[in-house]
Amino acid sequence: MRALVQRVAQARVEVARQVIGEIGQGLLVFVCAEPGDDESVADKLVAKLLKLRIFSDDAGKMNRSVVDVHGGLLIVSQFTLAADVSGGNRPSFTGAAPPELGRRLYERVVQAARDQHAPVAGGEFGADMQVHLVNDGPVTIPITLRP
Repeated sequence: MRALVQRVAQARVEVARQVIGEIGQGLLVFVCAEPGDDESVADKLVAKLLKLRIFSDDAGKMNRSVVDVHGGLLIVSQFTLAADVSGGNRPSFTGAAPPELGRRLYERVVQAARDQHAPVAGGEFGADMQVHLVNDGPVTIPITLRP
């Protein structure tokens, strides 16, 4: 499973010009399931997100988690994180999980996050989404987890 985590001052996702999810300070997380991923990997991702220390403490060091700062999570599916451009200029997405698996694991990540933290918002799997964000820092962290 791949994720791209951005520390944000605020973020929202829209579908058909309607806001379907938004947060203030927190983490915008783009998620891509890969073939072979399962629920245990989704659960590991949520645990990592909640413990990831990328918010500043009083000394200015990245030493606080989203839980510590009472921040939000906005979790958005993004199969393009599996893009492979090694064979040319048109990306191949064969590294992404099939849609059924991708949906199931994306929904697992969102639900597991909601079970352990608040606030948590999500995008819409498979939809054409517009994501608006104010990247704080900027801080952008790629995460790759394997079963």
